[in-house]
Amino acid sequence: MLPTTELALLRRVAHEQAVCRTPSLVTAVVRDTGIVWSGGRGKVDGTRPGVDTQYRIGSITKTFIAALVMRLRDEGRLDLGDPLDKHLPGTVLGDRTIAQLLSHTSGVTSESPGVWWERSAGGDWAALRDSLGPEAMVLRAGSKFHYSNVGFGVLGELVARYRGMSWLDAVTKELLQPLGLNRTTPVPQAPHALGWAVHPHADVLLPEPAHDAGAMAPAGQLWSTLTDLARWLRFVAGDTGEILHPDTMAEMRTPVAVDDADSWTSGIGLGLQLFRDSGRRLAGHTGSMPGFLANLLTDEGSGTGALVLANSTAGVGIVGLAIDLIKTADELEPVLPAEWEPASAHPDLLDLTGTWHWGPTPYTLKLRAGAWLELGPTTGYGRASRFRPVGDGTWTGVDAYYAGETLRVVRDEDGKVSHIDLATFIFTRRPYSPAGPIPGGVDPHGWASSP
Repeated sequence: MLPTTELALLRRVAHEQAVCRTPSLVTAVVRDTGIVWSGGRGKVDGTRPGVDTQYRIGSITKTFIAALVMRLRDEGRLDLGDPLDKHLPGTVLGDRTIAQLLSHTSGVTSESPGVWWERSAGGDWAALRDSLGPEAMVLRAGSKFHYSNVGFGVLGELVARYRGMSWLDAVTKELLQPLGLNRTTPVPQAPHALGWAVHPHADVLLPEPAHDAGAMAPAGQLWSTLTDLARWLRFVAGDTGEILHPDTMAEMRTPVAVDDADSWTSGIGLGLQLFRDSGRRLAGHTGSMPGFLANLLTDEGSGTGALVLANSTAGVGIVGLAIDLIKTADELEPVLPAEWEPASAHPDLLDLTGTWHWGPTPYTLKLRAGAWLELGPTTGYGRASRFRPVGDGTWTGVDAYYAGETLRVVRDEDGKVSHIDLATFIFTRRPYSPAGPIPGGVDPHGWASSP
């Protein structure tokens, strides 16, 4: 990036590290090519930390578990609306759905019973399962957002049962290895930071423990680096390769519940935290374990993302810092639009483009790359959506009002397009065309000059 941009970014990071008295802090700005800027402050083993220094990433671990659950869904092994008992019987959470566990709306207690799991060695699945009694159901299922580490311990076991291996082996085989995340591990590997607590009233440190969390490990066990997390951030933004369909990732970034209903600045999707700031919609996840704080965040509009890793139990404003890095990068060096290039199109698809009418309202149908369709009101307000081809001559809505709905092109006996059927709504070339199967029929007198 330009020297002026780099100075502005480093100035923000330096201020955070100094004011928050953080032993060390590393950050990065990420775009579609990877890391475009990184900066560190403080020391790890006497030197400035960099893109290959490991930090514990805490609850960012949950995003890996969520991706595996969505892979199981896409394979047809489960449905997000299924109750847990259908796939992992024998728990008190049996009536809670997979989607509710992913979105922290299951009403399950936030922490596992017993001692503080983040600072203690964890037990096995049987111990966690048996510790969860009726009192673990603290809220009505689906009633509101209530963050639950326990829920992701459960989802980790669900993944393990279906894959016939530990959650960690499944993450390694299906996500880490294909993406080349070789420095994302369950225990630290040098060079790595040590976790510290900073005294609130003195500039002294206390080391924090780092145990294997056992059955709770899927909620926050992993360690990683800026280099690895930059690739994972691009994955969250939609660069999923062959691992997940980009539509599935977009589904995960879609809001399910909000944390602050009055202002809606933070919420949750399917395993991803969501934030809104100054018109920006951001997705990713924070992480917090004793001695460490982390954040991974991408702006869905600009495609710019930020990473923050610190080895302090508290104090660093990881969300605000990440958002400020994204804002600074986009304001000083905005992302350029991709160059337009012409594309080939089948004549039959070209014939579909142009003006269609839903009743008297004109809509414009446009053909996009990959045989996608885009339908929206020609002027004024109305329902607009994009549609991806299914392969059987139909299209499926991917966003807005028609998300999930089927768009079907209907032809007459001569093979000519008669109308478009979209979730029972009939679109015709002429407004209320008598030739189209308009629900309720069209008055035989047609259009008149007066009532």
